Amino acid sequence: MSDSRYQVDVSVATRYLPEQSSPEQNRFAFAYTVTIHNNGEVAAKLLSRHWIITDGDGRVQEVRGAGVVGQQPHLQPGESHTYSSGTVMATKVGNMQGSYQMLADDGKRFDATIAPFRLAMPGALH
Repeated sequence: MSDSRYQVDVSVATRYLPEQSSPEQNRFAFAYTVTIHNNGEVAAKLLSRHWIITDGDGRVQEVRGAGVVGQQPHLQPGESHTYSSGTVMATKVGNMQGSYQMLADDGKRFDATIAPFRLAMPGALH
């Protein structure tokens, strides 16, 4: 059962980057814009991230690190933080998912889940 005091929701928009991709060299670049929204009742700071990136061939890459793009946003209830980043894969379709490790102002640690989302070169899906 989740505690509504600690509710951080994550939404993602993705974009294929043809100018940074080389399909003939199996290099497919994608940008993603993430919005982190504190729907809980307690302010919380994003401490770290954990991404699981799976390409179209089933190869999995895990990425862990502090913050997001060098920041550790502190979100009051009702506040949002948006940032953009990117990834490169060897296939034209793949997906990402993961979580942000959060620390509420009252000392409670919790995870904000990032639901799986698809990265796909336009025209790659039939």
